[in-house]
Amino acid sequence: MSTDFAIDVRNLNKRFGDKHVVRDLSLQVRPGEIFGFLGPNGSGKTTTIRMMCGLLTPDSGSGTCLGYDILRDSAKIKRQVGYMTQRFSYWDDLNIRENLDFVARMYGLPNRRAAVDQALEGLGLTARAKQLVGTLSGGWKQRIALAACMLHEPKLLLLDEPTAGVDPSARRDFWEELHRLSALGISVLVSTHYMDEAERCHKLAYIAHGELLAQGKAREIARQEGLSTWAIHGDALDQLSKKVKALPGVEQTVVFGTTLHVSGRDAEALEKSLRAVVAGTRWRLEAMETGLEDAFIYFMSRAVDRTGFRNE
Repeated sequence: MSTDFAIDVRNLNKRFGDKHVVRDLSLQVRPGEIFGFLGPNGSGKTTTIRMMCGLLTPDSGSGTCLGYDILRDSAKIKRQVGYMTQRFSYWDDLNIRENLDFVARMYGLPNRRAAVDQALEGLGLTARAKQLVGTLSGGWKQRIALAACMLHEPKLLLLDEPTAGVDPSARRDFWEELHRLSALGISVLVSTHYMDEAERCHKLAYIAHGELLAQGKAREIARQEGLSTWAIHGDALDQLSKKVKALPGVEQTVVFGTTLHVSGRDAEALEKSLRAVVAGTRWRLEAMETGLEDAFIYFMSRAVDRTGFRNE
């Protein structure tokens, strides 16, 4: 078995009826790498994750997960992967220890009690071990889900939007734990909608309408389309945004509070248009590096749905 990559898949395709959900998708995740998987709802992220860990068979394509063939060795893959779903899937009427003990039974762990004790201690759950799960906040439920994923000491974590609906403090703690696990050599593939989380990943991939549009480090992706970006500071930015959209060189405008980000690939035309529009006004123009969020909004706006709908 090759250990060069924790995940190495090529040209994955999946259809549900007449809908082509994943299209010729290829990506690689290295051991110990935190790999961010981004894209709008319905873009094919969950389907791709399930194909990678043997829960769903691709219509075509090939690859390995932890060195095992995703088509022939799905049972072996499942034994070494921790999968955390979008929806919390444990039992509200059991306490934390009982939930983890049930999962340990499903994995057939020989020393269940020790494994559960270790999971509770590792994620700071020992003091709450007898608390009913239904009484816990989203952040604590998130810890339980991660503890359950780690019971069988997996080499790879597949996390499907694990921080959705969780407060910022709990999200921060969760990501600190992911980086601790990464330092131990555990690979992590995590889907997220949060740009601050995406920037904490070692590498990123962006998928829309089942197609992989970009892949690389955060800074590489932000530069991939060759966008120039300017910030305009001031008031009445909604009106200004409508005005500059029609100017030469302008391809995208996004309001962030009291700042308007304006982007385009023709740097010279863009600068000329913007300097003209702010001349003699109270608006302040400033050149800036194209950010990850600007890049992803640009990708989304250019993504073509295969039904014929183009987001413009």
